[in-house]
Amino acid sequence: QVQLVESGGGLVQAGGSLRLSCAASGSTSGSSVMAWYRQAPGKQRELVASIDAGGVVNSEKSVKGRFTISRDNAKRTVYLQMNSLKPEDTAVYYCNYALYTYYGGERYENTYWGQGTQVTVSS
Repeated sequence: QVQLVESGGGLVQAGGSLRLSCAASGSTSGSSVMAWYRQAPGKQRELVASIDAGGVVNSEKSVKGRFTISRDNAKRTVYLQMNSLKPEDTAVYYCNYALYTYYGGERYENTYWGQGTQVTVSS
């Protein structure tokens, strides 16, 4: 299985920045999409941004222009650079790793989750 280790969360003042990292280990052979989700109290978990192996990015509208997702395939690590943080960004941020493997002409998807890292933005 794939194991994900997250880091970079913490307490930051509104307008500040944080950089989240998520390193994958284990059996990661195959194509993958790495993503960051977040879940705030009383809210459903939502996709923040995702990036595939080719660098194609999707991001949630509320974070466009503020958050940047990137990945280092050699290090098997995904990053989320968060700038201009707002109190509304306060949430537990979860790293997600979707691994696609191919066998016998079939595509298989396995999804893995990190433990989550708390991001708290104070006003």
